[in-house]
Amino acid sequence: MDPLTGLRAIVAGERAARPGGGPTAPPLSEPIDPEGDPFLEGHEARTPPELYAVRADGGGPGAADSPGWSVRVVPNLYPALEPGAPAPLPDAAPDLFAAHAADGAHEVIVNAPDPVVSLAQLRCEQVAGAVEVWRERMRAHAQAAYVHLIVNERREAGASLPHTHAQLYALGFVPAGVARERERFGAYATRTMGANLLADLVQEEVRRGERLIAVDDEAVLMAPYGARLPYQLMLAPRRPRARFEADGPTGAALLHDALGRLARRFGGPPPLNLWVRTAPRGTEQFCWRIDIMPRLTHLAGLELGAGVHLNVVAPEQGAAELRDV
Repeated sequence: MDPLTGLRAIVAGERAARPGGGPTAPPLSEPIDPEGDPFLEGHEARTPPELYAVRADGGGPGAADSPGWSVRVVPNLYPALEPGAPAPLPDAAPDLFAAHAADGAHEVIVNAPDPVVSLAQLRCEQVAGAVEVWRERMRAHAQAAYVHLIVNERREAGASLPHTHAQLYALGFVPAGVARERERFGAYATRTMGANLLADLVQEEVRRGERLIAVDDEAVLMAPYGARLPYQLMLAPRRPRARFEADGPTGAALLHDALGRLARRFGGPPPLNLWVRTAPRGTEQFCWRIDIMPRLTHLAGLELGAGVHLNVVAPEQGAAELRDV
């Protein structure tokens, strides 16, 4: 059972030997077609007007929506959430059919002008620059109940456009999974006279070493206990901090290292989902982290119907392989 989420997983490494049962990463397709890439530098007119951008000279008057940027933020062209979205008409049976306005914000953060499909293909300093903008945009939505920042890489993991980008959702509610984690952090602090659940977990994982992959001055990279998918990774700060968007280290260099290890292990960047877990508004008993979920196997009836994942690569095995690449 994952100590942070409470979710259970079945680890069954022998199932990887069955026909079609092992984790595989599909090969990369052709390079990104520059003509069809709206996120390419010089194609600024193909996106909604930018909300924020980083330019070497700071950008003077009239610089918006022009080339010369290193990271660029625009509203999502097909938003799931919109500021001031109208409330749905009340239903005659609200206890059965509750509905609320899809109010909030949905942004796209173009991580770099380079036409690549993965953060792993950028230079480390480019990843650090993108991560700083992630934090800046999370701060811009500090009044949201919860801010969820994601990166989907490759179509197999849900990316509709191949050019590396992040998405930010500013939600008017705290998702049930995040609320459950908040409760677990709070309960642990109560039982331990104020200790931090993730900080204690990191300390114990470093002591044991079997799921540890890499450490630097800012963060720790490990295969989480109770990993739900093969080669799932978790990046956590060395010193606990509730909010990713607060001042302090981001772990960007270790994030770049983690994605590079996955790319070397599979001969190229695998499809994956990545998200930043940060504290909901008003929550202090928490600690941020970054979860990385390679999409190397298919979800089936056990996962979708019972919410129990079947992992065919033990986290200790995955960690050992990624330590060596």
